[in-house]
This record gives sequence, structure tokens and C-alpha cells, in this order.
Amino acid sequence: MRYTDDQRIKKIYEYAVQLKNYIIDNGLTKEELCKDIHLQWLVTTPLYNIGEHAYYLSDSFKKEHDTIEWDLISGLRHRLVHNYDGINWSIISDVVFDEIPVLVDNLKQLIDRTV
Repeated sequence: MRYTDDQRIKKIYEYAVQLKNYIIDNGLTKEELCKDIHLQWLVTTPLYNIGEHAYYLSDSFKKEHDTIEWDLISGLRHRLVHNYDGINWSIISDVVFDEIPVLVDNLKQLIDRTV
């Protein structure tokens, strides 16, 4: 299926909210994520999906909304997919715990402005 930029933003937002809520609802910590392979598998799928949708946003959309670092988001997906044995889970835990909530807020503002 071919998605529009608006549809992709909504999908990114949904995945990010679900990941954020799972972390909060289950009281998870960065330390647990760094050590527990099951949690690592759990967070990689939403990160893959977020990165994939970010990668396929149009260049014009990315330029218009350049306060969000789309290349870093899609680059993270590529690193997770292609360098799975070399993943630094300390960095990923920082992304999940520190960056995803900021992304959720930024996407919410973006969605609210375009609706």
C-alpha cells in the first residue's frame, strides 16, 4: 500500500505512542531494556516501523518539518535491521526512554496543525 505523508505521520505517531505507553504501563527501566533480550525484541518492531515510515516521507515534507530529525529516525531503523549483532542497547534505551516521548509530543503538534 502506498501511504500519503499524512498517513505516514499518523502511523509513526501511533507506533511511538504504543511504545511509550508500553514502557510506562509496565514500569520498565533503561537498565532492564539493556539486559533483557525479550524487551529488546519487543521495542525493535515499533522502531523498525517508525523508521520505515520516516524513510518514505516525501523530501518536501521532511524539509517543511525539519525540526524533526527524519534522517536519524530512518537511520536508526537501518542500523537495527542491518547491524543487529552490533546494537548498542544503551543508545537504544536512551532513544526509547528519552527521544520517543519528545517525538510523540512533536508529532501530536504536527498532526493537530494539519487536521
